[in-house]
Amino acid sequence: MRRQAALPLGALMLAASVSAWAQTTPQPKSGGTGADQVLPTVEVKASRENESKESFRATTTTIGKGNQELRDVPQSVTVITERLMSDRNLDDFRDVLRNTAGVTFQAGETGEEDIRLRGFSLGQAGDIYSDGMRDGTLYERDTFNVDRIDVLKGSASMLFGKGSTGGVVNQVSKQPFLTNQNEVSYTVGTGQDNRLTGDFNVVTGENAAFRLNAMVQDADNWGAEQKKQGVAPTFSWGIGTRDEFSVGLYYLESDGRPLYNHPWVINNGHIVETVPAKNYYGLASDHLNTSATYGTIAYTHRFDQNSQLKTQLRHGRYERDLLASAVGFCNGVTGNASQRAACPGQQIVRLDQVNDNTVLSRAPKGRIGVSDTTQLTSDYSGNFIWGGLKHELLTGVDFYQEDAKRNNAFTTGLTFPFTKVGTPNDGATVADTRGNPAFNTFDARDIGLYVQDMVSIAPTVKLLGGLRFDRFTASYQTPTGTSNERSDNLWSPRVGALYQPSNWASYYVSYGTSYNTSGDAYQFTPTFGNDQRTAANTPPEKSRNFEVGGKWDLFENRASLGVAAFYSEKYNERNLDPDTASTQQLLSGKRHAAGMEFNLAGRITPKWEVFFNHTWIPDAKIDESNQVLAANGGGAQVKGDRPGLTPKNSGSLWTTYLVMPKLRLGAGLTYRGEQNPEGSRAVTADSFVVADAMAEYTIDQTWSAKLYVSNLTDKLYADTLYRGFYAPGSPRRVQLTLKAAF
Repeated sequence: MRRQAALPLGALMLAASVSAWAQTTPQPKSGGTGADQVLPTVEVKASRENESKESFRATTTTIGKGNQELRDVPQSVTVITERLMSDRNLDDFRDVLRNTAGVTFQAGETGEEDIRLRGFSLGQAGDIYSDGMRDGTLYERDTFNVDRIDVLKGSASMLFGKGSTGGVVNQVSKQPFLTNQNEVSYTVGTGQDNRLTGDFNVVTGENAAFRLNAMVQDADNWGAEQKKQGVAPTFSWGIGTRDEFSVGLYYLESDGRPLYNHPWVINNGHIVETVPAKNYYGLASDHLNTSATYGTIAYTHRFDQNSQLKTQLRHGRYERDLLASAVGFCNGVTGNASQRAACPGQQIVRLDQVNDNTVLSRAPKGRIGVSDTTQLTSDYSGNFIWGGLKHELLTGVDFYQEDAKRNNAFTTGLTFPFTKVGTPNDGATVADTRGNPAFNTFDARDIGLYVQDMVSIAPTVKLLGGLRFDRFTASYQTPTGTSNERSDNLWSPRVGALYQPSNWASYYVSYGTSYNTSGDAYQFTPTFGNDQRTAANTPPEKSRNFEVGGKWDLFENRASLGVAAFYSEKYNERNLDPDTASTQQLLSGKRHAAGMEFNLAGRITPKWEVFFNHTWIPDAKIDESNQVLAANGGGAQVKGDRPGLTPKNSGSLWTTYLVMPKLRLGAGLTYRGEQNPEGSRAVTADSFVVADAMAEYTIDQTWSAKLYVSNLTDKLYADTLYRGFYAPGSPRRVQLTLKAAF
């Protein structure tokens, strides 16, 4: 009994799921004999597997369309399970990715969501998916309704369409299952952080269940406030039967004040962080308000022989309103008149020149946008024998429509007051006199058709081939009525081979391509002066990924190890044409990143669990570029340079041990090597290591308590980078969580 009480919630849920399997066995007819009795039909209905709740290890994924064994996906996939997110208090989507190797972040501009994978942009949110559908852009994501997050590394346009040079990230939503199970969790932490979540799953019928996830959070964050609330109800019926239906809604609202950036000083080309990470120098009137609202209808029809057709329809609205303070040292020597008046003689070039009386400038950054999206996907996955060979077929069609409005420089008429280093969170406010924004509008639609077949040509050898066609159309219009439009027809191949000599080992090679269209909500921003159509005249960028690797099940099938070598290359990168720069871009650029991926997740022993992932990119270079080297040796990266936001090493380790029947201890490290900001070849951010720790105590079968400390040493480091500033990583945080499962 003591051992059972110490088991984590996921194990208890699995046990409950197993016991909930329904088996219907009719009784023999009266008078019948054993000899002539016809065996009755036996119907077995299984609850959804709660693999994600109980382990760091995942063995299946839906990121490759359909439900596949990870060992059958010939690319690197890092899976962050619900258990791992719960252990490390990864409530924010970006925190999840911060603990994923190969991921970096660009600060500022639209960079709050400009995430890089292997140094390649995730399309500024265009490569972030939810349940296999493109997620809305520009909202602050939360993990309260996320079962797990899959990160597929490398080009994958065959599966996802445009984008995906470095890879894609897919959030898998929590779904109803056939067991009554409820969970409530409350967290209190430093920075006056209060977070309450609820996860309620109720069986409503023989094959039906309702699941409700909800969250409310209020954090002061020493001035950089954040208030969030979200709710996600989902009802499913026909669960596990031939015809399964699901309808769900999702609503997430986030209101807060962003810590946009901190200023730096440069010492011998290295960034020197200047003020404590928790210091907030924005205005009390700054805000970052976002929301996501969407509804999803899903239908799955299961054929015989483990085949199924799954169709999803989703419509949603995503909104964002940002007004932030970009903070900097004001230059009272060579700056403008107001700077010279506010800080006469100030010229900050060394850290020892920064004191409480150092004046800081605050420049307004305003961005506002609304996107309405409609998506329809229909995917068939099935097995069959043809020509004496086993085929695993994936095929489908998807449709995407986005109507967006943007104003990324919505600051007209605003002037922000100065402040001083010694007065963070000074409470100053500025009236918002901007009026209604003038929007650029963007309409895009894409219809894609794909087919992929994996053929078993021998008991241990599988060959994979896939092809996708996309018809992408986009139009863009300015407030003054000037418009552009562009259409592209694109083919995306994918090939691979797998050698699986045993049920615990799989080796593979693969090749895939992807493309970044010029028509995109963020990239399709031609200069409209004099009717210039720079981007509209430019075909898509292209990229390709070569990968060879292996995946193994270890320690009596308790853990999975993946090792892969990759070569990712963008070979049609946009560059300005030096002769017709105002009207035309050239696809003359090329860059690459080559290295290795390591993933280990699972239990070394029944009490010792590990999650480790590491990306090593010893070779990354801009191979071709028409960027001219600046006279002073600085400026943007040029041919031969290592691309920005591409550290040689990055990784994360998290491990826990059940030291006593009721006590589990955990510790982890997150590492990122030195890197340049994008577009700045002479400035380098130093490497950093951040340590976290956890202690979880199981009080009884219902209650548990957890103490989590992140950034144990309160290390000050540059987490996100831009050309002239950085945003610090979170300061040390202490959080206490009380959880009830019933």
